[in-house]
Parts: sequence; C-alpha cells; structure tokens
Amino acid sequence: MSKKTSEGQTATLSPNSERPTLKTIAFMTGLGITTVSRALKDAPDISSETKERVRLVARQIGYQPNRAGVRLRTGKTNVICLILSLEEEIMGLTSPMVVGISEILASTQYHLVVTPYRTQGNALDPVRYVLETGAADGVIISRTEPKDPRVALMMERNFPFSTHGRTEMGLTHPYHDFDNERFAYEGVRKLVERGRKRIALLQPPPYLTFHLHMQAGFEKGIRDFGATAVPFSQVNLDSSLVDIRRAGEAMLTAADAPDGIVCGSGSGAVALIAALEAAGRKLGQDIDLASKESHMLLQWLRPEVVIMREDIRLAGRELAKAVIARIEGKPAEELQTLSYPIPTDES
Repeated sequence: MSKKTSEGQTATLSPNSERPTLKTIAFMTGLGITTVSRALKDAPDISSETKERVRLVARQIGYQPNRAGVRLRTGKTNVICLILSLEEEIMGLTSPMVVGISEILASTQYHLVVTPYRTQGNALDPVRYVLETGAADGVIISRTEPKDPRVALMMERNFPFSTHGRTEMGLTHPYHDFDNERFAYEGVRKLVERGRKRIALLQPPPYLTFHLHMQAGFEKGIRDFGATAVPFSQVNLDSSLVDIRRAGEAMLTAADAPDGIVCGSGSGAVALIAALEAAGRKLGQDIDLASKESHMLLQWLRPEVVIMREDIRLAGRELAKAVIARIEGKPAEELQTLSYPIPTDES
C-alpha cells in the first residue's frame, strides 16, 4: 500500500508493517523526528505550514501516539473515561453525549474510553478501577445522587472529573446539568394553558438528584397554576417500558384519572402514549402530554405532544471542556454550567 506525502513523494507501507511512528512521519516529510514531535504537540516555534504538513501525513498513515510510551514519559494516559449506565443507553442518551464529548476531544491529545455499568451493580466500582489503575487522566460520570460516593472519592483523591448532574453534599465540583426544575414547572404551565387541571408526573428514580429538582418544579407549578397533582409513583423513568405502559393504563382507566401528564423522558412518553390509547383516551383531546426529549422523534411523530428538548450533545461538550480544564488546574467553581429546556418552536 502506497502513501503520498504532502510534497508529492510516495512511501510504501506494507499491510504487515509495524505501526507508524514519529520516525515514519519524519521519513515521509523529510523533517527531523524532534520537529515532527513538536509539530504534533502544536509547539509555538513550529510554523503553521509545517504543522499542517505533519498532521496531514499523520492522518494519512493512521499514526497514533503510543499510550504506554506517553504514560512512561509524562505520567499521563491522554484518556478521558466516560462512565455511563446501561439505562442511559436505553433512554437514548449515550450516542449524542459521546458525539458531543468527541467534538471537544478531537482538537486535543485526549482519547475517549466509554465504560458501561448496570445500576443494579456498584456504581463506585468503575470509578475505583480508574483510580487504582491510573487508566485515565479524567472521568465523566452521570446519574448523580445528592450524596454521591463517587464524587466524594474522587475529590478525596484530588482526581479530575466532571458530572452530568449536580449533588447536594456541600462539595464544589465541575458539572453540567439540565434544569429539570424549570422543565417540570413549564410542563405544568403549558398543560394548564391547554385547560388541564389534574396532572400526573412520570419522574426519575427517587435516589437521583434530578428527581428532587423535577419534583420541586412540578409541585411549584401545581401550586402556582392552581392544578391538582395525581399520584403516579408505581413506576419511574428507570422502569421498563412495559411496566410504564401497564401502570399508565391502570392510572388512566381509574375514576380519578389525570387529564394531563408531565413526562421526564421521550421513551417514557412513548409508553404512556401506548397506555392512553389502550385506555381509549385521545391524545390532544381527552388528555395532553408534556415531555422532555433528547431527540426529535416525538415532535415529528406525535406533534400533539408538548415537547421540551434537552440538548445531550451540548452536555457532552460542556462535560468534556470541564474535565479537561480541571486536569489543567482550573478551579472547580468556574466549571459549572446549566442548560435550559428548548421549546419545540425554537429547536
């Protein structure tokens, strides 16, 4: 297999040849190994033309720094570890978050490693593994709890991290969060504006921090707009879609059924729509649904639903910027961001 350099020279790389090195790039560009190394590190004394030439050849031959060598020289892995629960994959959050993180890391020396876990297990285990093995320079976690042991452990070890979600433990740490309190409050307001008076909430599991935020916004909306809350605690956003549909159908066929529902996820909304149709209720006529969604599928398929979008891709970008800045020593209090619900007419 042949490769052309940016100067028109051709070098041949056998499919069985060893992985490309700095020496390979130096040979193909006619530059010294030190110059190549400094160009890849964006050294200020190397011209932009030389840097671009070196990067072009590096991309063409698939050059990747040897992580083991980097770690030996610098004590760093150049790895950011994203620890996600499988529930987030089910809710469709993983892909846009990975895309957002990757957009930021693309212009840095860092690589992304995704580590999944089940919430039935110990969420502390993957964090402890990274800390004990030095497998990454920084960690991104999600599904934060008010008193989150992962946050406490990483702060105790002074290890760089950022969290998707806040905590309530009196510790200042980097985070990006979605304003679930405002989402629930606005959801109630929009349903009341459509004439709904009896409103239920499908909310997060009670042990997560954003359960507190969403519940607070819902209760405030109920008070401020003169509605009545219909209890719906048999299931939550971590329940299977089958269980949510079953519980929703039971609620919607009861004598005191709601005429409006605020739902904390798009997948949960799908199950609730199936439930109300099975119960003989007509969406947009007998009952209205306000839902958070990270994609736009509900908006396209069920325009009757009041959609407020959460930009998970933005969350990924903010989390990546925060953990890198923390690695570089920026104070945690400067690395805290909050995003807000995006109405469908603005998305």
